[in-house]
Amino acid sequence: MSIWVTEEVMRWALRFCNRRFLWRQHSVLKTASIKDTSLAFQQLTHVCCTKKIQTGLTRSSFSPVRFYSPSKIHSDELEEKKHLSSSPEEASMPAEIQSAETTSEQRQRRSPFLDHLQNCTSPSDVLDLTCQYAPSAGQISNCLNRMWSTTKKMSDEQRHYELQLMFEHPAFDRLLQKAMKSAWEMHSHHVAYSLLSMVKLGVPQETRVVNTFLRTCQEKLNDFDEKSLSILASCLEHMESSPNIGALKHGMRLVVEARLPGIKTVIALQTMMRLLGKDAPLDLKRKLERKALSMTDQFSLPNTQYMICTMATMGFYSKPLLDVCSTKMTENLHGVPFNRLYTVLRSCKELRYRNLDMLIAISDYIASTQDIWTNKQLLLLLSVFENLAFCPAALMEGFAEKMIANPDALTLKDLLCVLKVYSSLNYDLQHHRQKFLDSLSQALSSYLPKMSGFELLKSVYCLCLLGHFPSALLEKLLQSSTLEHFNSTPSNFHQNQERMFKTVDLCLRLDCPPLTQHLTIPPSVLGDPNPSIPSVNPQLSLGLQSMLGDQADTVTQEMVVVENFYVIDAVITKPVPNRTSVTEASSCTGDNLSPAESSQRIAVICPPQSSFCYGTSNPRGPLAVKIRHLQILGYIPVSVTEQELQSEEMRTELLRGRIFPERHRSETDPKMEHLAS
Repeated sequence: MSIWVTEEVMRWALRFCNRRFLWRQHSVLKTASIKDTSLAFQQLTHVCCTKKIQTGLTRSSFSPVRFYSPSKIHSDELEEKKHLSSSPEEASMPAEIQSAETTSEQRQRRSPFLDHLQNCTSPSDVLDLTCQYAPSAGQISNCLNRMWSTTKKMSDEQRHYELQLMFEHPAFDRLLQKAMKSAWEMHSHHVAYSLLSMVKLGVPQETRVVNTFLRTCQEKLNDFDEKSLSILASCLEHMESSPNIGALKHGMRLVVEARLPGIKTVIALQTMMRLLGKDAPLDLKRKLERKALSMTDQFSLPNTQYMICTMATMGFYSKPLLDVCSTKMTENLHGVPFNRLYTVLRSCKELRYRNLDMLIAISDYIASTQDIWTNKQLLLLLSVFENLAFCPAALMEGFAEKMIANPDALTLKDLLCVLKVYSSLNYDLQHHRQKFLDSLSQALSSYLPKMSGFELLKSVYCLCLLGHFPSALLEKLLQSSTLEHFNSTPSNFHQNQERMFKTVDLCLRLDCPPLTQHLTIPPSVLGDPNPSIPSVNPQLSLGLQSMLGDQADTVTQEMVVVENFYVIDAVITKPVPNRTSVTEASSCTGDNLSPAESSQRIAVICPPQSSFCYGTSNPRGPLAVKIRHLQILGYIPVSVTEQELQSEEMRTELLRGRIFPERHRSETDPKMEHLAS
């Protein structure tokens, strides 16, 4: 018993000496007012960057470690080494005594401390608590994590105030000193959580305490489990590139690659994939893809949803893996919550991946259960469908009926979203069309006093694409007081603004809407009247030459500009076999716009595939209004996508079938009769 007491007294005496000389007391933070939390924390630089740790132990017992710091201290000694985790006296004690003592101390100190910690509601409360207790290494991590978590639900103003108090609190300096000293003693997940908490609290990345934890992560990386690696990866996402961070990311890749063959669960694999992120080399992403494909039989429904989001996080497109996930999702849609559906669709947009069966299934499922969704949820889903260039017909029909029944339930932001979606996807509501547009215009008119000039222009533009011209909105837009605001538009928005004004101008002149007064767009907002003409499409030229080479009665013009706005890739003028089939221009355009009665003008346009709704031949808004106006001007529009012109073998036959359908049918009918006989 006396031996044990003697050892106990010696141990506490040495502890007291070490604590007295291990750290030199530093001045506390100044209490000057702080305009920004990052500026406030620069007061910690004297602790965390420039001063070296003072210890009462000889330097010969430490190994030099390469350490990066913005204060040009290129080689410092990492003084928080393993010897600090236990004194020589403790190492010589029997293991049973050490274990019993540790358990006893944990029971006495940890429980009340953690109970008090959970009751803290601000960073300052936590710091006050550290003045009453001496937290252990793990408890320091708990303190930092609690300080961060208390600020999550605060308003921006309150968070700013609380962080200012935190930086000015004298205990914050001491807590970071203890954290830096105890970094090596901490468990791997405590190290990761501490680093994440400090970064989230606004501790500058260049401080010594942050770099000490980064260096500790490097040395402990092999001991990090999947959860610790995931926390560390989340932290590094918010940090700027530096030598320490670069070395740490490289080490994480090596750890993941080494552990890859031993991964047995899908969740573990997805965790590894997410923590690597977009910086992972392509060959490692391919290895992860092969591993995931070998485990597809283990995929549950949440696994498939999370895998799509994981690939978006990595910035990695794997069609085989995405197809497997899409098929499983399509088969098990019922009961999937909104957040997962929306996240999956957003991830598909980021990956530029579209699976028609999955999109149709999700659209039909939402349309059949739209009563359980809020307007905001439905609009978010409609918006992401529009971003995917997919027209969810059943959902758009159902939402239109819902809006007609209660248009006042939508805010201005909601109405602008509805306009954008329906005009972009050019969905034909058929017998609901007029009621829908009238309800939409009426709801927008109620917000006229609150609308900005650009919101008003965007609303009118979208309605013009839909072929609807409400007088109240048009008159408000064309008032001189409204038009004056567009003169101060930033230069980066000029092109988009001019394009919308030109479209509205063409709609007023060509569609000839029945308005209460004659309205025109002033030239000052229309921009340059001479548009830039793109170069000739070489693939279309070759196809037309091959098709029209033996037809002397046709005339071809390439890159024709109409109304100083629309560019036609090729205009083919050919005789009309029947005079009654001549298309006459609208009377509002004047006689000079009518084509000659003895010929037809075929306007061949080559839009990109993105100008059509995905999976259909239905043109989207801008292309639809272009086709509508060309028909009014007396042209017969024929669209051939750039993708369709890629094949040299099919190009000529495709153009012949689109431009001369009557000749194409006459040539194919005898062949069909011959095959039938």
